[in-house]
Amino acid sequence: MPEHAVVSQPEWLNARKALLLKEKEATHLRDKINAERLALPWVRVDKEYVFDTPEGKKKLEDLFGGRSQLIVYHFMLGPGWEAGCPGCSFLSDHLDGALPHLNHHDVTLVAVSRAPLAEIAAYKKRMGWQFPWVSAFNGDFNFDFHVSFRREDLKSGKMEYNFTESPVPAEFTGTELPGLSSFYKDESGEVFHTYSSYGRGPEELIGTLMILDRAPKGRNEKSTMDFVRRHDEYEEKPHNCCESPAKAS
Repeated sequence: MPEHAVVSQPEWLNARKALLLKEKEATHLRDKINAERLALPWVRVDKEYVFDTPEGKKKLEDLFGGRSQLIVYHFMLGPGWEAGCPGCSFLSDHLDGALPHLNHHDVTLVAVSRAPLAEIAAYKKRMGWQFPWVSAFNGDFNFDFHVSFRREDLKSGKMEYNFTESPVPAEFTGTELPGLSSFYKDESGEVFHTYSSYGRGPEELIGTLMILDRAPKGRNEKSTMDFVRRHDEYEEKPHNCCESPAKAS
């Protein structure tokens, strides 16, 4: 049992009201950040990106699926991996239920990985997911958005991730990292990059974490998401989220 003070109901109520004020501050700050996110300038995407999809090759503008907004989840699944990143898999468990609401709101959500399409399809089937998922195996998309890294480039000892050039972390033994990017397509068909987020940035998409934050023991973790496993592996040892879970890519 966690060590906590046990107090009277009035004392608890006073403490809860004090916390409520901070929760409201956080809500108002989130609203402000959301407004500033919407006000970010955009960048026109002039480079042509082509993806392998179950319906054949598609350009970035085709992934919108007739809508004006596109959100890409950069899923860590590299070529030759036996399975996707546990953390990305954890987040992806929350996507299918959101699809009809996003689509109705003029938003298409697509996962993109550098693994070949056949490997994506096999893992998607294993996990039982329905969201669209395409391959950037034959193009520069993942490299240009700084979620995939060529091994020869990593030999320099530096990498650009989360808008920062920094030393390659000792625990990073793979070639892939997670992220989320947003795009807009205007009536003329021009595509604009509007937003990207990396690291823990997309964490709010993970509803389970938001629920755990309100449980008596919270996330009960020693390091970020150290308790997370793929949903069919909860009797096995979890992988580090930022390591290649299989063969080198």
